[in-house]
Amino acid sequence: MSVEIGSFIVRTPGTVGGRPRIAGTRVTVRSIAICYKQGLSPEEIALQYEHLTVAQVYAALTYYHANQAEIEADIAAEEELYNKLADENKQANQPASLNKLA
Repeated sequence: MSVEIGSFIVRTPGTVGGRPRIAGTRVTVRSIAICYKQGLSPEEIALQYEHLTVAQVYAALTYYHANQAEIEADIAAEEELYNKLADENKQANQPASLNKLA
C-alpha cells in the first residue's frame, strides 16, 4: 500500500497556531527542525517522539528544507518572544532596591 507523501504535513487554523504539523499530532515541523538542528538524526527524533514514525519525521524535515525561510522565521520569532518574556520576568522579580538602581 502506498502513502501519499503530501498527507503527512497539515495546517489547521486554531491548532498549534496554524503552524505546519505532522498530521494526526500536535507535533510541529518547527519542533522537528529544532531537534534536527541540535544534531539529532531522524531516527533519534522518532525515538524521542515515540508516537511518530521515521517516515513522519522525514516528511517534517522535507517540509522544513523546502520551506526553510518560513520555519526559520518562526523559530526566530519564538526565540525573540522567549527572550523578551524572560527579561520582563527577571525585572519583575528583582528586589525593589535593585529596581531603583537600574
